[in-house]
Amino acid sequence: MSSRGSSKSSAEPDEGVVGRPPLRSLLFVPGTRTDWLPKARAAGADAAILDLEDAVPAAGRLAARAQVADAVAQAAATPAGQAGRMALFVRVNPLDDWAGAEELRAVVRPGLAGVVLPKVRSAQDVRLAHRLLGWCEQEQGLPRGGVALVPLLETARGLREAYDIARAASRIAYLGALTAPGGDVERAVGYRWSPGGTETVDLRSRVLLDARAAGVPCPVGGLWTRIGDLPGLRAFAEQNRALGYEGMMAIHPSHVPVINEVFSPGPDELARCAELIAAVEAAQREGAGAVTFEGEMVDEAMARTARLVLARHGAEARVARTSSASKPPRRSR
Repeated sequence: MSSRGSSKSSAEPDEGVVGRPPLRSLLFVPGTRTDWLPKARAAGADAAILDLEDAVPAAGRLAARAQVADAVAQAAATPAGQAGRMALFVRVNPLDDWAGAEELRAVVRPGLAGVVLPKVRSAQDVRLAHRLLGWCEQEQGLPRGGVALVPLLETARGLREAYDIARAASRIAYLGALTAPGGDVERAVGYRWSPGGTETVDLRSRVLLDARAAGVPCPVGGLWTRIGDLPGLRAFAEQNRALGYEGMMAIHPSHVPVINEVFSPGPDELARCAELIAAVEAAQREGAGAVTFEGEMVDEAMARTARLVLARHGAEARVARTSSASKPPRRSR
C-alpha cells in the first residue's frame, strides 16, 4: 500500500474538531485476552489499549482481530453506567499493506475511542491512517474525525519529525514519547536506559513541546516495565507530570492506581486553585490586576491555569469550590 499523501503539513481541513477527554492511564491489554478488560476497568484505567501488534504472534492475528472487534462491539452495547469511564483503543499493526487496512476496517466501529498507530516515521504515515480512518468511519456511520489517532514515535526519524507528525491530522491526540528500557526507542536512539530517566528527559521534553506547539490535546508518556517497582514507577510518573504530560501508558494493572494518583490533583491542590481564583477575582473587582497569594504574586494568567485544572476534574473541583467558598480567600501570607 502506498503511503503517499498531500504535501501540506497542517491538519486536514475537512475534519471537524472533536474534544478529547484527558486520560491519566492507558493500559495495554493483549488482543488475545479481551477477557482481561474487566480487570483493567477494576484497576481504574481511564483507557485500555487492545494490542494487535507486539502482543500477538503473526499466526494468531486474524483470530485476535475478530476477538478485538467483538470486544469493541460489546463496549458499544454496554450501558454507560456499567461500562464506567474506561475508553477503548486498539493498537493496530503498521499500515504497510492491505492487510493493515483490513485490520483497521475490522476494528473501527461504534465503541472505539481511538487507534494507536505504531512505528510512525513521518507525517505521510499519519495522513494515510487519517484517510483510511475516514473511510472506515463513513462505512460505519460514525462522525468524521471521531476516532482519535495516537501515533507512536518509535523511530529516530519519527521522534525528529514529531511536530510535523502532530500537525498532520486534527484527529491526533495523546501523542508523546515512550521510553521503555530495551524497546524500539532505545534501539533507535541508542541511549542506555536508567531508572532515573535522566538520559531521556531532553527527548521527552522536546516531543512534549512539539505536541503542545502543534495543539495536540492530552499528551501522554510512558512506559515503566518493572512490574513490582512501584516506587520507581511513581518517581518516573512524577517526572513526566513535572515535564507537562497529562498521563501515561501502562503495561500492568497494578501500575494504574499509582499513575492515576500522580496525574490527578489532590484535594489540597484543587482547594488552592479555587482559592487562588477567588483571590484574583476579588482583586479584579477592586480594580487591581495582581494580588499577593500565599507569598506569591498572582494574576489572571495564574487564574486561567487554575480554572483549567478545576474544569478538567469535574466532581473533585466542585468539592474544592464548596470548601473554599466557606472561608474568605487567602490574599497574602
